[in-house]
Amino acid sequence: MAFKTLAWLVGWTAALTLTTACTASYREARAEERFPPEGQFLTVNGTRVHYVTKGDGPDIVLIHGASGNLRDFTFSLVDKLADRYRVTAFDRPGLGYTERVNPDGTTLIEQATLLADASDQLGLQKPMVLGQSYGGAVALAWAVERPDSLSALILLAAASNPWTSDLSLFYKVTSSNLGGATVVPALTAFVPNPVIDGAIESVFAPQKEPDGYAEHIGAPLTLRRDTLRANAKQRANLLNEIISLHTRYGTIDVPTEIVHGDADTTVGLSIHSIPLSQQITGANLTILEGIGHMPHHAAEPEVIAAIDRAAQRAGLR
Repeated sequence: MAFKTLAWLVGWTAALTLTTACTASYREARAEERFPPEGQFLTVNGTRVHYVTKGDGPDIVLIHGASGNLRDFTFSLVDKLADRYRVTAFDRPGLGYTERVNPDGTTLIEQATLLADASDQLGLQKPMVLGQSYGGAVALAWAVERPDSLSALILLAAASNPWTSDLSLFYKVTSSNLGGATVVPALTAFVPNPVIDGAIESVFAPQKEPDGYAEHIGAPLTLRRDTLRANAKQRANLLNEIISLHTRYGTIDVPTEIVHGDADTTVGLSIHSIPLSQQITGANLTILEGIGHMPHHAAEPEVIAAIDRAAQRAGLR
């Protein structure tokens, strides 16, 4: 009897594992079919990097946040800037269509180095660097590690200073080896669309996402198994990396514009951007009343104005 029970359990587990793997593979293929690469690829130090470049003028690089990809910028901002800047948006390592660099979680400095090298390979001329949320932390790492390779810094709701809250259960599980092997494939295979829609709504709160955003952003790309694991590892390592990085902000000497909404509950204004504005000499902080975590959508004109100020301060306009 015990043997039959064990055999049944083994068989059921094998069937569930196979079903999960097949369903996950189908959904990954479907995501890539619906949301193919928008740009081009180059190989940087052995890593395949996906990017979009549009426009003419002084160079600006856009770096997206956690769980995202460059489509967050091609939805609107790239086109709004391309009349007077050469705009390059990158997929960060492990997300979108850029390969990850480090299986244990590509660090902020590794990401910044890769994107700086990619920019150099593309012939970008000391670009202004804009980063949103997690991408803001990458932009800060770029500024302290490669100070001679950028002309200005624009930070949107950027993670920049240490915080005290614990890592969420979701990231604890998905960043672990066991969770990566079991929970992540299940998420890829079975997360329903309403959950995806709810995640998009929450990151925009208290605003609503723009019409058509959910159809453009390609959220199912983030649900691919390798992407979920890469994103989770990066997020789990972020606090310790910020603890090491934030003591170096005093070395940043390029014009810096910081934009942050006072209704942002994802990256708190008082924890991050207010102290950051005091850590970087000459940094200009714009506080957006009532705006949440996505100012480049909810307050796009104010973000564009900050970019133009940075360009003027850097002598590019």
